Amino acid sequence: MIRLDLLPRLTVAPLRRRVAAASAGLLIVAFSLMAGHADAQVDTGMRGVALVTGSTDGLGREVALRLGGAGYHIIVHGRNEERGRAVVEEIVSHEGSASLIIADLGSMAQVRALAAQVLRDYDRLDILVNNAGIGRGADTSIRSESEEGYELRFAVNYLSHFYLTHTLLPLLRESAPARIVSVTSTAQNPIDFENVMLEREYDGARAYGQSKLAQIMMTIDLAQELEGSGVTINAVHPAVYMATSMVLNRGGTPFTTIDEGADPVLQVITSPLAESGHYYRQAQRSPPQEQALDAQARRQLRELARRLTGLN
Repeated sequence: MIRLDLLPRLTVAPLRRRVAAASAGLLIVAFSLMAGHADAQVDTGMRGVALVTGSTDGLGREVALRLGGAGYHIIVHGRNEERGRAVVEEIVSHEGSASLIIADLGSMAQVRALAAQVLRDYDRLDILVNNAGIGRGADTSIRSESEEGYELRFAVNYLSHFYLTHTLLPLLRESAPARIVSVTSTAQNPIDFENVMLEREYDGARAYGQSKLAQIMMTIDLAQELEGSGVTINAVHPAVYMATSMVLNRGGTPFTTIDEGADPVLQVITSPLAESGHYYRQAQRSPPQEQALDAQARRQLRELARRLTGLN
């Protein structure tokens, strides 16, 4: 097993003073992107550009702050504009650079708009962190659907990131070396292709688990496609029961902190030891649920995802 846990942590840079006018000017650029007013690509002049989905709260926020502190321009994404603005302002206050895009990943129309905006406003993308997700829910018997009528966890956790990743691949290839990291889980349930949307015998934990396994299946698939391109893709389980809203909202008791969960995600992003096409349980490369290793199942899932997202 390859371990990454001895690598140094990527932390937020120390807070320093900056000219208020310059800070305000950056925020104007950042928030104009959200509204779709920018008519030219953003020239960040930074170390690179990183998109972190679901970065207005929890783990995604911490990952965004650390990458921003390390010199990346951060594309902050979320559904809540107020929280998103707060993350942008915090990154900027630490001498960083950030922009905000609001999109609900439960709507494929908004997912497409998010991808289109990134392609329009940026001439490079060095890091893509597929972090946004929905947990199993407080009441696991309640089934919810996306705007298109797909089971909500499958749509948000997997289909939205499938579309984003594939649509942004040309930009990632042009920016190589580049990295894609999907935040997944040890909760991995095999997919029943006769009941993918769980219209029968619904269980929120199973819905969550199959969406997370689907992310790992995408990881293995794309690693093969991207071999030799300079773009690596991996999936990482950050920690058990972090103190995130996903855990707290369902009445769970956190076992680990968000800070502890961010460590392995950043290690997989930055480590030269992290190759491509692997599932990491925290900092240790581990075998995923066996369906992820089934090439026929991966092909079936890939073809389904292409059809449902319109990527045929």
